[in-house]
Amino acid sequence: MPTVVANSPVTSRALAGASNQTVGAVVLGGDYQGLGIVRSLGRRKVPVCVIDDEHSISRFSKYASHNVLVGSLRDEKETVAQIMEIGHRLNLKGWVLYPTRDETVAAIARHRDTLTDFFRVPTPVWDTTQWVWDKRNTYRRANELGIPTPSTWYIRDVAELERVDAEPPYVIKPAIKEHFIYSTKAKAWSANNRAELREVFQRAAQVVGPGEVMVQALIPGGGSQQFAYCAFFKEGKALGSMVVRRARQHPHDFGRSSTYVETVDIPALEALSQRFLQGINYYGLVELEYKLDPRDQQYKLLDVNGRTWGYHTLGPGAGVDFPSMLYFDQVGEPVEVCRGRVGVRWIRLITDLPTGISGILSGRQDILPYLRSLVGFNIESVFSIEDPMPGLVELALLPYLVVKRGF
Repeated sequence: MPTVVANSPVTSRALAGASNQTVGAVVLGGDYQGLGIVRSLGRRKVPVCVIDDEHSISRFSKYASHNVLVGSLRDEKETVAQIMEIGHRLNLKGWVLYPTRDETVAAIARHRDTLTDFFRVPTPVWDTTQWVWDKRNTYRRANELGIPTPSTWYIRDVAELERVDAEPPYVIKPAIKEHFIYSTKAKAWSANNRAELREVFQRAAQVVGPGEVMVQALIPGGGSQQFAYCAFFKEGKALGSMVVRRARQHPHDFGRSSTYVETVDIPALEALSQRFLQGINYYGLVELEYKLDPRDQQYKLLDVNGRTWGYHTLGPGAGVDFPSMLYFDQVGEPVEVCRGRVGVRWIRLITDLPTGISGILSGRQDILPYLRSLVGFNIESVFSIEDPMPGLVELALLPYLVVKRGF
Protein backbone atom coordinates (compact mmCIF):
# COMPACT_ATOMS: atom_id res chain seq x y z
CA MET A 1 0.00 0.00 0.00
CA PRO A 2 2.41 2.68 -1.16
CA THR A 3 2.07 6.34 -0.30
CA VAL A 4 3.03 8.59 -3.20
CA VAL A 5 4.28 12.09 -2.42
CA ALA A 6 4.98 14.12 -5.53
CA ASN A 7 6.96 17.32 -5.90
CA SER A 8 5.31 20.21 -4.12
CA PRO A 9 3.49 22.96 -6.02
CA VAL A 10 5.21 25.66 -3.94
CA THR A 11 8.28 27.62 -4.84
CA SER A 12 11.81 26.67 -3.86
CA ARG A 13 11.96 29.80 -1.69
CA ALA A 14 9.00 28.53 0.32
CA LEU A 15 10.57 25.11 0.66
CA ALA A 16 13.86 26.51 1.77
CA GLY A 17 12.21 28.61 4.45
CA ALA A 18 9.85 25.97 5.81
CA SER A 19 12.27 24.60 8.38
CA ASN A 20 12.65 28.08 9.88
CA GLN A 21 8.94 28.83 10.14
CA THR A 22 7.58 29.62 13.58
CA VAL A 23 4.03 29.91 12.25
CA GLY A 24 2.17 26.64 12.67
CA ALA A 25 -1.27 25.26 11.88
CA VAL A 26 -4.30 24.36 13.99
CA VAL A 27 -6.28 21.40 12.61
CA LEU A 28 -9.85 21.15 13.90
CA GLY A 29 -10.75 17.46 13.68
CA GLY A 30 -8.25 14.63 13.83
CA ASP A 31 -9.69 11.81 11.74
CA TYR A 32 -8.07 10.65 8.48
CA GLN A 33 -8.92 13.94 6.79
CA GLY A 34 -7.19 15.90 9.55
CA LEU A 35 -4.29 13.42 9.49
CA GLY A 36 -3.70 14.33 5.86
CA ILE A 37 -3.26 17.99 6.82
CA VAL A 38 -0.96 17.07 9.70
CA ARG A 39 1.28 15.02 7.41
CA SER A 40 1.26 17.54 4.57
CA LEU A 41 2.50 20.33 6.83
CA GLY A 42 4.60 18.19 9.15
CA ARG A 43 6.70 16.94 6.26
CA ARG A 44 7.63 20.58 5.69
CA LYS A 45 8.63 21.06 9.33
CA VAL A 46 5.52 23.12 10.09
CA PRO A 47 4.33 22.60 13.70
CA VAL A 48 0.73 21.38 13.95
CA CYS A 49 -1.78 21.45 16.80
CA VAL A 50 -4.74 19.05 16.53
CA ILE A 51 -7.95 19.96 18.38
CA ASP A 52 -10.66 17.31 18.42
CA ASP A 53 -13.72 16.20 20.36
CA GLU A 54 -13.25 12.54 19.39
CA HIS A 55 -10.59 9.92 20.06
CA SER A 56 -8.98 10.21 16.66
CA ILE A 57 -5.82 9.07 14.93
CA SER A 58 -3.99 12.31 14.11
CA ARG A 59 -2.58 12.66 17.60
CA PHE A 60 -0.56 9.47 17.01
CA SER A 61 1.22 10.93 13.98
CA LYS A 62 4.87 11.73 14.45
CA TYR A 63 4.11 15.08 12.79
CA ALA A 64 1.60 16.30 15.41
CA SER A 65 3.23 18.85 17.73
CA HIS A 66 0.25 19.37 20.09
CA ASN A 67 -2.97 17.43 20.66
CA VAL A 68 -5.92 18.77 22.64
CA LEU A 69 -9.12 16.81 23.36
CA VAL A 70 -12.14 19.06 24.00
CA GLY A 71 -15.71 18.33 25.03
CA SER A 72 -17.44 19.31 21.79
CA LEU A 73 -16.88 21.13 18.50
CA ARG A 74 -20.55 21.32 17.54
CA ASP A 75 -21.68 24.46 19.35
CA GLU A 76 -20.39 27.56 17.55
CA LYS A 77 -19.71 29.81 20.53
CA GLU A 78 -18.20 26.99 22.57
CA THR A 79 -15.96 26.01 19.63
CA VAL A 80 -14.66 29.54 19.16
CA ALA A 81 -14.09 29.99 22.91
CA GLN A 82 -12.12 26.73 23.06
CA ILE A 83 -9.99 27.62 20.05
CA MET A 84 -9.14 30.99 21.54
CA GLU A 85 -8.36 29.54 24.98
CA ILE A 86 -6.10 26.84 23.52
CA GLY A 87 -4.42 29.37 21.25
CA HIS A 88 -3.51 31.62 24.16
CA ARG A 89 -2.52 28.76 26.44
CA LEU A 90 -0.20 27.13 23.88
CA ASN A 91 1.04 30.41 22.38
CA LEU A 92 -0.31 29.71 18.88
CA LYS A 93 -0.64 33.34 17.82
CA GLY A 94 -0.62 33.75 14.05
CA TRP A 95 -1.13 30.04 13.34
CA VAL A 96 -3.34 29.01 10.41
CA LEU A 97 -6.77 27.47 11.14
CA TYR A 98 -7.84 24.35 9.18
CA PRO A 99 -11.45 23.23 9.79
CA THR A 100 -12.34 19.70 8.64
CA ARG A 101 -16.10 19.69 9.32
CA ASP A 102 -18.94 21.87 8.10
CA GLU A 103 -20.00 23.00 11.56
CA THR A 104 -16.51 24.31 12.34
CA VAL A 105 -16.44 26.09 8.98
CA ALA A 106 -19.67 27.85 9.94
CA ALA A 107 -18.39 28.68 13.43
CA ILE A 108 -15.19 30.20 12.05
CA ALA A 109 -16.99 32.16 9.32
CA ARG A 110 -19.58 33.62 11.71
CA HIS A 111 -16.98 34.54 14.35
CA ARG A 112 -14.19 35.43 11.97
CA ASP A 113 -13.59 38.88 13.45
CA THR A 114 -12.89 37.38 16.88
CA LEU A 115 -10.57 34.69 15.54
CA THR A 116 -8.57 36.94 13.19
CA ASP A 117 -7.39 38.97 16.17
CA PHE A 118 -5.22 35.97 17.09
CA PHE A 119 -5.06 33.47 14.20
CA ARG A 120 -4.67 33.43 10.43
CA VAL A 121 -8.14 32.50 9.17
CA PRO A 122 -8.41 31.25 5.55
CA THR A 123 -12.15 30.49 5.90
CA PRO A 124 -14.09 33.17 3.97
CA VAL A 125 -16.46 35.63 5.60
CA TRP A 126 -20.05 34.51 6.19
CA ASP A 127 -21.32 36.43 3.14
CA THR A 128 -19.37 33.89 1.07
CA THR A 129 -19.60 30.82 3.31
CA GLN A 130 -23.41 30.96 3.42
CA TRP A 131 -23.50 29.81 -0.21
CA VAL A 132 -21.80 26.50 0.63
CA TRP A 133 -23.23 25.92 4.13
CA ASP A 134 -26.92 25.67 3.14
CA LYS A 135 -27.88 23.71 -0.01
CA ARG A 136 -30.88 25.98 -0.54
CA ASN A 137 -28.42 28.83 -1.06
CA THR A 138 -26.05 26.63 -3.07
CA TYR A 139 -28.69 25.58 -5.58
CA ARG A 140 -30.17 29.07 -5.84
CA ARG A 141 -26.79 30.60 -6.64
CA ALA A 142 -25.92 27.76 -9.04
CA ASN A 143 -29.18 28.25 -10.92
CA GLU A 144 -28.54 31.98 -11.14
CA LEU A 145 -25.14 31.20 -12.68
CA GLY A 146 -26.53 28.65 -15.15
CA ILE A 147 -25.03 25.61 -13.41
CA PRO A 148 -27.25 22.49 -13.58
CA THR A 149 -28.60 21.01 -10.33
CA PRO A 150 -30.99 18.11 -9.63
CA SER A 151 -34.72 18.80 -9.72
CA THR A 152 -35.39 19.89 -6.14
CA TRP A 153 -38.41 20.79 -4.05
CA TYR A 154 -38.27 22.57 -0.67
CA ILE A 155 -41.12 21.07 1.32
CA ARG A 156 -42.47 22.50 4.59
CA ASP A 157 -45.34 20.10 5.26
CA VAL A 158 -46.88 16.89 3.97
CA ALA A 159 -49.49 18.72 1.90
CA GLU A 160 -46.76 20.35 -0.17
CA LEU A 161 -45.54 16.94 -1.38
CA GLU A 162 -48.16 17.30 -4.11
CA ARG A 163 -45.82 19.83 -5.71
CA VAL A 164 -43.27 17.08 -6.40
CA ASP A 165 -44.09 16.32 -10.04
CA ALA A 166 -41.25 13.87 -10.79
CA GLU A 167 -41.54 10.12 -10.98
CA PRO A 168 -39.91 8.01 -8.23
CA PRO A 169 -37.42 7.14 -6.88
CA TYR A 170 -36.80 10.20 -4.72
CA VAL A 171 -34.01 11.42 -2.46
CA ILE A 172 -34.89 13.10 0.84
CA LYS A 173 -32.02 15.11 2.30
CA PRO A 174 -31.39 18.07 4.62
CA ALA A 175 -30.49 21.53 3.41
CA ILE A 176 -27.86 21.70 6.17
CA LYS A 177 -26.36 18.26 6.33
CA GLU A 178 -24.69 18.40 9.75
CA HIS A 179 -28.10 18.81 11.38
CA PHE A 180 -29.06 15.43 9.91
CA ILE A 181 -25.92 13.31 9.85
CA TYR A 182 -25.22 13.34 13.58
CA SER A 183 -28.77 12.24 14.36
CA THR A 184 -29.22 9.60 11.65
CA LYS A 185 -25.62 8.71 10.64
CA ALA A 186 -26.90 9.04 7.05
CA LYS A 187 -26.43 11.68 4.37
CA ALA A 188 -29.84 11.15 2.76
CA TRP A 189 -32.78 8.72 2.58
CA SER A 190 -34.56 7.30 -0.46
CA ALA A 191 -38.20 6.68 -1.30
CA ASN A 192 -39.35 4.35 -4.08
CA ASN A 193 -42.96 5.49 -4.29
CA ARG A 194 -45.36 8.19 -3.08
CA ALA A 195 -46.29 6.38 0.11
CA GLU A 196 -42.63 6.00 1.07
CA LEU A 197 -42.01 9.64 0.19
CA ARG A 198 -44.67 10.75 2.64
CA GLU A 199 -43.38 8.48 5.40
CA VAL A 200 -39.69 9.36 4.90
CA PHE A 201 -40.44 13.08 4.70
CA GLN A 202 -42.22 12.93 8.04
CA ARG A 203 -39.26 11.12 9.63
CA ALA A 204 -36.80 13.64 8.22
CA ALA A 205 -38.91 16.58 9.40
CA GLN A 206 -38.84 15.20 12.93
CA VAL A 207 -35.03 15.20 12.81
CA VAL A 208 -34.26 18.64 11.32
CA GLY A 209 -37.58 20.44 11.13
CA PRO A 210 -39.73 20.65 7.99
CA GLY A 211 -38.10 23.86 6.75
CA GLU A 212 -34.81 22.09 6.09
CA VAL A 213 -36.13 19.03 4.23
CA MET A 214 -35.42 18.83 0.51
CA VAL A 215 -36.88 16.34 -1.98
CA GLN A 216 -34.96 15.55 -5.15
CA ALA A 217 -35.52 13.38 -8.18
CA LEU A 218 -32.89 10.65 -7.97
CA ILE A 219 -30.26 10.85 -10.69
CA PRO A 220 -29.74 7.26 -11.88
CA GLY A 221 -26.34 5.61 -11.99
CA GLY A 222 -23.51 4.68 -9.64
CA GLY A 223 -19.88 5.50 -9.03
CA SER A 224 -18.95 5.78 -12.70
CA GLN A 225 -21.08 8.95 -12.81
CA GLN A 226 -19.91 10.63 -9.58
CA PHE A 227 -17.31 13.36 -9.97
CA ALA A 228 -15.76 16.25 -8.09
CA TYR A 229 -13.66 19.34 -8.68
CA CYS A 230 -11.11 20.17 -5.99
CA ALA A 231 -9.19 23.42 -5.75
CA PHE A 232 -7.20 25.98 -3.86
CA PHE A 233 -9.01 29.03 -5.19
CA LYS A 234 -7.86 32.63 -4.95
CA GLU A 235 -8.86 35.88 -6.65
CA GLY A 236 -11.11 34.25 -9.21
CA LYS A 237 -8.85 31.41 -10.32
CA ALA A 238 -7.56 28.02 -9.18
CA LEU A 239 -3.94 28.01 -8.10
CA GLY A 240 -4.17 24.27 -7.48
CA SER A 241 -6.83 21.97 -8.91
CA MET A 242 -7.77 18.40 -9.76
CA VAL A 243 -10.85 16.66 -11.13
CA VAL A 244 -11.76 13.19 -9.87
CA ARG A 245 -14.15 10.34 -10.39
CA ARG A 246 -15.53 9.21 -7.02
CA ALA A 247 -15.84 5.62 -8.15
CA ARG A 248 -16.95 4.11 -4.83
CA GLN A 249 -18.45 5.51 -1.65
CA HIS A 250 -19.65 4.41 1.78
CA PRO A 251 -22.52 3.78 2.23
CA HIS A 252 -23.18 2.73 -1.36
CA ASP A 253 -26.36 4.72 -2.13
CA PHE A 254 -25.71 8.07 -0.40
CA GLY A 255 -22.10 8.03 0.65
CA ARG A 256 -20.93 10.06 3.61
CA SER A 257 -17.42 9.56 2.28
CA SER A 258 -15.59 8.36 -0.81
CA THR A 259 -13.72 5.06 -0.64
CA TYR A 260 -12.07 4.84 -4.09
CA VAL A 261 -11.17 7.90 -6.16
CA GLU A 262 -9.12 8.51 -9.30
CA THR A 263 -8.02 11.69 -11.06
CA VAL A 264 -9.53 12.37 -14.49
CA ASP A 265 -9.58 15.17 -17.08
CA ILE A 266 -12.99 16.84 -17.57
CA PRO A 267 -12.63 20.49 -18.66
CA ALA A 268 -16.42 21.02 -18.46
CA LEU A 269 -16.36 20.43 -14.69
CA GLU A 270 -13.51 22.88 -14.27
CA ALA A 271 -15.47 25.55 -16.13
CA LEU A 272 -18.68 25.00 -14.14
CA SER A 273 -16.84 24.98 -10.81
CA GLN A 274 -14.80 28.07 -11.49
CA ARG A 275 -17.96 29.91 -12.53
CA PHE A 276 -19.59 29.05 -9.21
CA LEU A 277 -16.54 29.95 -7.10
CA GLN A 278 -16.10 33.24 -8.92
CA GLY A 279 -19.80 33.92 -8.41
CA ILE A 280 -19.48 33.71 -4.61
CA ASN A 281 -16.03 35.37 -4.40
CA TYR A 282 -14.49 32.25 -2.85
CA TYR A 283 -11.04 31.91 -1.30
CA GLY A 284 -9.45 28.74 0.08
CA LEU A 285 -9.74 24.98 -0.24
CA VAL A 286 -12.96 23.64 -1.73
CA GLU A 287 -14.58 20.53 -3.23
CA LEU A 288 -17.63 20.62 -5.53
CA GLU A 289 -19.47 17.31 -6.00
CA TYR A 290 -21.35 16.45 -9.20
CA LYS A 291 -23.25 13.57 -10.75
CA LEU A 292 -23.48 13.01 -14.49
CA ASP A 293 -27.15 12.60 -15.41
CA PRO A 294 -27.35 9.96 -18.20
CA ARG A 295 -30.76 11.27 -19.24
CA ASP A 296 -29.47 14.63 -20.49
CA GLN A 297 -25.66 14.19 -20.19
CA GLN A 298 -25.36 17.14 -17.81
CA TYR A 299 -23.04 17.34 -14.82
CA LYS A 300 -25.33 18.39 -11.96
CA LEU A 301 -23.98 20.07 -8.84
CA LEU A 302 -24.86 18.16 -5.67
CA ASP A 303 -22.80 19.69 -2.88
CA VAL A 304 -20.00 22.13 -2.07
CA ASN A 305 -17.54 21.60 0.80
CA GLY A 306 -15.75 24.76 1.90
CA ARG A 307 -12.85 22.94 3.57
CA THR A 308 -10.58 19.96 3.01
CA TRP A 309 -12.40 16.81 1.89
CA GLY A 310 -11.88 13.17 2.83
CA TYR A 311 -9.64 12.16 -0.08
CA HIS A 312 -7.55 15.35 -0.27
CA THR A 313 -4.47 13.15 0.36
CA LEU A 314 -4.82 12.09 -3.27
CA GLY A 315 -3.54 15.58 -4.11
CA PRO A 316 0.18 15.19 -3.27
CA GLY A 317 0.36 11.99 -5.30
CA ALA A 318 -1.12 13.86 -8.26
CA GLY A 319 1.20 16.84 -7.75
CA VAL A 320 -1.16 19.17 -5.86
CA ASP A 321 -0.51 19.45 -2.12
CA PHE A 322 -3.59 21.45 -1.13
CA PRO A 323 -2.95 22.03 2.61
CA SER A 324 0.61 23.18 1.97
CA MET A 325 -0.49 25.53 -0.81
CA LEU A 326 -2.96 27.19 1.52
CA TYR A 327 -0.39 27.41 4.31
CA PHE A 328 2.28 29.08 2.21
CA ASP A 329 -0.23 31.53 0.77
CA GLN A 330 -1.31 32.43 4.30
CA VAL A 331 2.25 33.15 5.44
CA GLY A 332 2.93 35.30 2.39
CA GLU A 333 4.96 32.92 0.23
CA PRO A 334 4.28 32.69 -3.53
CA VAL A 335 2.48 29.57 -4.75
CA GLU A 336 2.91 28.03 -8.19
CA VAL A 337 -0.17 27.20 -10.28
CA CYS A 338 -0.59 23.44 -10.82
CA ARG A 339 -3.16 20.84 -11.90
CA GLY A 340 -3.47 17.24 -10.79
CA ARG A 341 -2.09 14.52 -13.06
CA VAL A 342 -4.61 12.10 -14.54
CA GLY A 343 -4.71 8.43 -13.53
CA VAL A 344 -3.69 8.63 -9.86
CA ARG A 345 -5.81 6.44 -7.57
CA TRP A 346 -6.66 6.71 -3.88
CA ILE A 347 -8.36 4.19 -1.61
CA ARG A 348 -9.65 4.04 1.95
CA LEU A 349 -9.34 0.32 2.58
CA ILE A 350 -11.08 0.28 5.94
CA THR A 351 -14.37 1.35 4.32
CA ASP A 352 -13.79 0.27 0.73
CA LEU A 353 -13.42 -3.43 1.58
CA PRO A 354 -16.88 -3.74 3.20
CA THR A 355 -18.32 -1.55 0.43
CA GLY A 356 -16.78 -3.77 -2.25
CA ILE A 357 -17.84 -7.02 -0.61
CA SER A 358 -21.39 -5.72 -0.20
CA GLY A 359 -21.46 -4.64 -3.83
CA ILE A 360 -20.22 -8.03 -5.04
CA LEU A 361 -22.77 -9.93 -2.94
CA SER A 362 -25.63 -7.71 -4.15
CA GLY A 363 -24.57 -7.86 -7.80
CA ARG A 364 -23.75 -4.13 -8.05
CA GLN A 365 -20.00 -4.78 -8.33
CA ASP A 366 -18.14 -7.20 -10.62
CA ILE A 367 -15.54 -9.12 -8.67
CA LEU A 368 -12.62 -9.06 -11.14
CA PRO A 369 -12.54 -5.27 -11.71
CA TYR A 370 -12.83 -4.78 -7.96
CA LEU A 371 -9.91 -7.10 -7.21
CA ARG A 372 -7.81 -5.35 -9.85
CA SER A 373 -8.53 -2.01 -8.21
CA LEU A 374 -7.16 -3.32 -4.91
CA VAL A 375 -3.71 -3.75 -6.44
CA GLY A 376 -3.85 -0.73 -8.74
CA PHE A 377 -4.10 2.16 -6.30
CA ASN A 378 -1.33 4.66 -5.52
CA ILE A 379 -2.34 6.15 -2.16
CA GLU A 380 -4.02 4.65 0.91
CA SER A 381 -5.91 7.11 3.08
CA VAL A 382 -4.11 6.36 6.37
CA PHE A 383 -1.44 3.65 6.14
CA SER A 384 2.06 5.01 5.65
CA ILE A 385 5.41 3.32 6.19
CA GLU A 386 6.99 6.61 7.27
CA ASP A 387 4.23 7.31 9.82
CA PRO A 388 2.70 3.93 10.73
CA MET A 389 1.08 4.54 14.13
CA PRO A 390 -2.15 6.25 12.95
CA GLY A 391 -3.00 3.27 10.73
CA LEU A 392 -2.41 0.76 13.52
CA VAL A 393 -4.41 2.82 16.00
CA GLU A 394 -7.34 3.18 13.59
CA LEU A 395 -7.71 -0.60 13.45
CA ALA A 396 -7.90 -0.65 17.24
CA LEU A 397 -10.47 2.18 17.18
CA LEU A 398 -12.85 0.42 14.77
CA PRO A 399 -15.45 -0.51 17.44
CA TYR A 400 -15.41 3.08 18.71
CA LEU A 401 -15.82 4.47 15.18
CA VAL A 402 -18.71 2.13 14.42
CA VAL A 403 -20.59 3.36 17.49
CA LYS A 404 -19.60 7.02 17.07
CA ARG A 405 -20.22 7.44 13.36
CA GLY A 406 -22.03 4.37 12.14
CA PHE A 407 -18.76 3.71 10.28
